[in-house]
Parts: sequence; structure tokens; C-alpha cells
Amino acid sequence: MDSDPTQVDPDLLVEQVKPLVHLDTLENLLNHARANSLWPLTFGLACCAIEMMAVGASRFDLDRIGAGVFRPSARQADVMILAGTISRKMGPVIKTLWDQMPSPKWAIAMGGCTIDGGPFKYPGQYAIIEGADRIIPVDVYVPGCPPRPEALFAGILRLEEKIKAGDTGWGKSA
Repeated sequence: MDSDPTQVDPDLLVEQVKPLVHLDTLENLLNHARANSLWPLTFGLACCAIEMMAVGASRFDLDRIGAGVFRPSARQADVMILAGTISRKMGPVIKTLWDQMPSPKWAIAMGGCTIDGGPFKYPGQYAIIEGADRIIPVDVYVPGCPPRPEALFAGILRLEEKIKAGDTGWGKSA
């Protein structure tokens, strides 16, 4: 190009102009909104529930990632957080609450007991369900005995990533 100061290189113009409008599909926009507005239903069954309550307190502040208000009703929630040992008596209750939740819905299994029975898993035991995924589909597993509040926080962030990526909750239509 000439050394004429009134001329501007067109390649420089393209690099400097940023797009003002982001175009995307409606489904992707809905997934982004869903990921940033989770409504957890807490189901604390044992010691993991104490750590789950701690993550809802002001120190960890779930509100800043859009998941701060724990719901008391399954009909108001889209994420079930299972925390603790699941007895055979509680299995049908968990399934009923899961069925009452509107779609799309997700589940987080928190703690070793919820994931696979934990220390209560031994031959001949009859009272414990060895894994929440035997009752409902689980999207995110948070290991530990009990897991720290930071681990549950990271699990919720992982779930948000999955939702933004288009995982609409175990084949449930949006």
C-alpha cells in the first residue's frame, strides 16, 4: 500500500470491528439461561447434608452462580442434590420426588454413600441402596466422605458446563 495517510488498510478495519450482535439458536440461549438459574432440591440423608448446607451459606455464596435458593418442593426444582446414605425405605421417596420435578432436570450425587454405598457396602447388607444411579439418572458425581463444600460448588459448576453444552438432562426434552 502507498504511504498515503488518508488510506486505511481494509484488513485493519476488519480486525478492529467487533460483532455487536451474537447470533445463536434458541435452544442454546435457553441452555445458557438454565445453566445460570438452577433451582436445587436438597435431599440430605446423612453427614453430607451438613456440607451441603454449608455451601448454601454466605461463605460460598451459590447466588453468584445462580443456584443459591434451595427449593423445598420438587415441583419448583430442576436439580436434585442427593447427599448421604440412601436406605431402601428412602429409595421410593427419591424416585417419587424425581418424577415430580419438571423437565429438564438434573441430579448430583454427593458423597461416597450416595455414589456407591460408601462404608456401608458389604456382602449381605440389606438396608442400603448402593448408588443413587440405581434409582434415578445421575449427571454429576461429587466424591468424598463427606465432600468439602468446595467440591459441591465445583460439582454445580460442572453441571452448569454440561447444561451449556446442550446436555438437556438424560434425554428429557427441553
